[in-house]
Amino acid sequence: MLKKSLFTMALLLILIQPTVYSQAKPFRFGLRVAPTVDWLSPSSEGYENDGAAFGFNWGFMSDITLTDNYYFSTGFGIQHFNGKLQFEYQEVLDGNTEPTSGMLSRKYILRYVEVPLLIKMKTNKFDNIQYFGQIGFGLGLNVKATAKDTFTYSGGSSTGESDISDEIVFLRGSWALGGGLEYYLDESTSLLVGLTFSNGISNILKDNNPVTGIEQKAVPNYFELTLGIFF
Repeated sequence: MLKKSLFTMALLLILIQPTVYSQAKPFRFGLRVAPTVDWLSPSSEGYENDGAAFGFNWGFMSDITLTDNYYFSTGFGIQHFNGKLQFEYQEVLDGNTEPTSGMLSRKYILRYVEVPLLIKMKTNKFDNIQYFGQIGFGLGLNVKATAKDTFTYSGGSSTGESDISDEIVFLRGSWALGGGLEYYLDESTSLLVGLTFSNGISNILKDNNPVTGIEQKAVPNYFELTLGIFF
């Protein structure tokens, strides 16, 4: 699914670019920050979403002109994604030699290098304001993965933190849909405000659950409020 989506986007760009001509500025660069509301959607039996969490993205953005009011939007950023799951688990508690069964509430704290691949469509300017919509794909490369765990069992509960890099898939794919506006301070400089929904299209969890043997599957989703400036 991920490879097919990326191939479709690449083919679209190849077909468009050689045939278009525009009087617009060929490319623009900018900076962005974006608070997010994140959650994980599991598809494995016995796995449940354990609520949303706040995250944060920041980085660089670029609009490359395809034709008047149509752009290829990309960039480079760091994504701080946080999501929660709850599922059956076993732990060997202090003082015991046999594992104890219970429920694990895990907060996934994931860091990605994020590269968006979007088609952006803009309206004409209304005074100093220009509205836009965008759709496309995103690629994320996992660079760090930790977890905060709360293990609940019949006799009580325990907490802990761990490195789970070996349990997270390196490459993450998603599709994105969003829109917003730019307010122009002069002919080239503008402030950007946008809202984007990102939906995961690839599983980010590796291996099977050590207790139930079920293959672990979950995709990350988030809403992003983007604040940026183009130069």
